[in-house]
Amino acid sequence: MKSLTYLLLILISFNFVTAQDKKLPEGFIYLKEKIPDIKLDIRYAGSNNFIGKPVNAYQKPVAILTEAAATALQKAQKDLMAEGYCFKIFDAYRPQTAVNHFIEWARIPADTLTKQKFYPNVAKKDLFQLGYIATKSGHSRGSTVDLTIINIQTGEELDMGSGYDFFGDISHHNTNKITKEQRANRSLLKRIMIKNGFRPYPEEWWHYTLRNEPYPETYFDFPVQ
Repeated sequence: MKSLTYLLLILISFNFVTAQDKKLPEGFIYLKEKIPDIKLDIRYAGSNNFIGKPVNAYQKPVAILTEAAATALQKAQKDLMAEGYCFKIFDAYRPQTAVNHFIEWARIPADTLTKQKFYPNVAKKDLFQLGYIATKSGHSRGSTVDLTIINIQTGEELDMGSGYDFFGDISHHNTNKITKEQRANRSLLKRIMIKNGFRPYPEEWWHYTLRNEPYPETYFDFPVQ
């Protein structure tokens, strides 16, 4: 009986610690808790990304945002679903540790495993100079999200003209290298996001930041778990 009681106490303590470890800082929320029907494809938790492997501090494929950003995105999702579409999230809050991992990768010129898919026309040594890799990311402030649109009926992504995290001018909003349909798809995303309080990043069609973000000067570094 004493052994059973001791075992139960250990399990209770373990669960408590696990729950405490996963507690988010005040003002942050798991996006699925706010928007249960949103789709997730958290690229940095796996190997389908420009460094070709899981990124440091991405321990689980979950999306975290500030509550303010999540609330605004919830409204945007409602508007989008009224038109027969849904958001798919590639990235949300990004720890500074992950940004540091990007920096380390960029400084290894021989590692070009993913070049053909993500930066075929850009020399890896130029990624810093061209602004594709930086020492700080707005994602670390918790109110920036990378996303695309999928068709509710088919689950397929709309054609945006380039893939997520493609380093090249075809990913810019003002590119002349995409079709009329691809431009219309990007315009749909931009219209819905701007209407709900987000501002676009000119060089990445997928990247949006809440205009009135609650932590504009704070770069967080808790893990995605």
